[in-house]
Amino acid sequence: MDFARILEFSGNHPVLILAFLGALGLLIFLEAGRRFSGMKSVGPIEAIQLNNREDAVFLDIRDEAEYRKGHIPDAIHIPLKQLPERVKELEKYRGNPVIACCRSGNRSTAAGSILAKHGFENVYNLDGGISAWQSANLPVNKK
Repeated sequence: MDFARILEFSGNHPVLILAFLGALGLLIFLEAGRRFSGMKSVGPIEAIQLNNREDAVFLDIRDEAEYRKGHIPDAIHIPLKQLPERVKELEKYRGNPVIACCRSGNRSTAAGSILAKHGFENVYNLDGGISAWQSANLPVNKK
């Protein structure tokens, strides 16, 4: 495809081009935020290994309705909006790895920033969130 045809297409479909550039910019922004947050990411299998080897704690930061649909067994549930006020509830786990999880892995980076501000150093993001956990056919509780 030559450059002239690309320019012609762009001129004929400006809304489509703007939508594409907006989506691309959002993707770059989200990925940069994830990489520069200082928070490590682990997949579901690595999270289980971290739990088994280092007694990691799962922190589910989704809202109540999402949590009831299915959550990781023994996960501590503190919705993201309440985390700054309730972070003291996690104090006894300060020496453990904390694996923050949400639906898809995006909101948990915000939880990682909050925990880091309160001195938690060993915080992980569950890459892909509970969706990846369920896709890996790992157990969930619906209580």
